[in-house]
Amino acid sequence: MTPQSLLQLTSQKCTTGCPILDRLLYGGIPCDSITEIVAESGSGKTQICLQLSLHAQLPVSHGGLAASSLYLHTEFPFPFRRLHQLCLSFRSSNAHHFPVNDNPCDRIFVQSVHTADHLLEIMSKTDPFIENSKNQVPVRLIVIDSIAALFRSDFDNTPVELKRRSSLFFKISSKLKALAKRFNLAVLVTNQVVDLVGPNEGINGLRIGNLVCLHTSGRRVCPALGLAWANCVNSRLFLSRNEEVIREENEKSNGQSCDFVKKKMRKLYVVFAPHLPESSCEFEITREGLFGVER
Repeated sequence: MTPQSLLQLTSQKCTTGCPILDRLLYGGIPCDSITEIVAESGSGKTQICLQLSLHAQLPVSHGGLAASSLYLHTEFPFPFRRLHQLCLSFRSSNAHHFPVNDNPCDRIFVQSVHTADHLLEIMSKTDPFIENSKNQVPVRLIVIDSIAALFRSDFDNTPVELKRRSSLFFKISSKLKALAKRFNLAVLVTNQVVDLVGPNEGINGLRIGNLVCLHTSGRRVCPALGLAWANCVNSRLFLSRNEEVIREENEKSNGQSCDFVKKKMRKLYVVFAPHLPESSCEFEITREGLFGVER
């Protein structure tokens, strides 16, 4: 038995709410591990997090975890308006799974986080919180959106500070992995990107995962937080956003004419994962949520 088949057999998945994306991810976001989504601002990271938090509440027979979620957010303000918008769509599509007066938003526990040390403090209190939740709808999803924001300005570029930062990376990831294993949780973390300058490929010339380098909005980028953090996550997904010029033909009174319009093209890539092959999928963001597109 290969490591890939072992993980596929033993790890429960949480549906993303889209069959196309679930197919790409072999069922969704896995439990017992840390999945990271890397992207620039406005690419859809938070959309996936909110959507997953809602769909985690579905019965296991429908791809969910029959569970509530703990949403730790570091980017302010929290998008409550968008969450309620997605909740309306989710509620109407899955009305038969919930009582009439039930509000799925009530099963998403939102907590703001301001620093890396604050995150560790919150995580030290997470065990009893999850234990107590077992009596009602258990917490089986933890979202951190985003991890990079906690390390944006609190650390200097000195050997001592970089060592302290790496130590915090491993403390955070170790705690998350321990929680995931103990409570069979799915952990989803978002990360930002930074511009990659220079002739070398990958991070400091080192290729990590399936893709030689990452491109979004016409720029070459790499995940924030470097190699130390890359070793802390089990799977990494990348969202790209680019504009594509599309030629459209229109009939006018004087004959045929062509217009050129710009359309945003978004794609999800598997950068690395122990259970997934190299693959990608186009997706779009609508009022109802984030959905894969088949071409």
